[in-house]
Amino acid sequence: MSKNDWNPDLYLKFDNERIQPSIDLVARIDYNNPTKIIDIGCGPGNSTQILYNRWHESEIIGADNSPAMIKKATDDYPNQKWILFDAGVDNINDKFDLVFSNATIQWIPNHDKLLQRFADLLNDSGVLAVQLPLFFDMPLGKAISEIGRQSNWIAATQGVDNLFTINTAAYYYDHLAKYFSKIDIWTTDYHHVMESQSSILEMIRSTGLKPYLERLADDNKKQQFESLVLDKIKQDYPLQNNGKVLFSFKRLFFVAKK
Repeated sequence: MSKNDWNPDLYLKFDNERIQPSIDLVARIDYNNPTKIIDIGCGPGNSTQILYNRWHESEIIGADNSPAMIKKATDDYPNQKWILFDAGVDNINDKFDLVFSNATIQWIPNHDKLLQRFADLLNDSGVLAVQLPLFFDMPLGKAISEIGRQSNWIAATQGVDNLFTINTAAYYYDHLAKYFSKIDIWTTDYHHVMESQSSILEMIRSTGLKPYLERLADDNKKQQFESLVLDKIKQDYPLQNNGKVLFSFKRLFFVAKK
């Protein structure tokens, strides 16, 4: 696994929290028998299994731009099809009945062009189903961004916020309406019950916090940055009476049909 690649094992440590949005998104897709499905940003294959469980007779491709994630998916699910694919850059010469993407497009720029690319991947009656985290709508996302802009960190972390592409529901509706006749769009707040405040830090370390840490020069700097983030977590996500913590995580969903 390269230095900046994703860590599948750390990602899957919080599989229960990460998989529920996929379950909810698949449940909202009105398509009885799609012949071909692509899961864009499949990660280690956990979200793809929700698709397999519902449409086990369909041809399903898991696609991700992370070699580590594709290796993990291939090792865990060797009888399924996995490809290295960067949705923001690469072309695929195929058409699908369902294009599915869970917690991925926030890492891809130019969503107006991306949605057009997704629409072009679909057959005439195809469906696009997407979920993305509203990272900067949450206290944790705002806190990480604010820390990154402090004077002693800005030289290293400047521009990291721009690695995220997250737009409003109105933005997605307007762009989807160019290509799709039926659009269902909604948000959900997930209240994850975490064992500790440190668990929130550990969960976000493999995703939203990752690009900030990668800009820091050494482990000591990373630990200092994480310590500041943990202090904010303790302020924003207090302990419950039983010692556990509610981690509210906001996500945007849309399902669009041609």
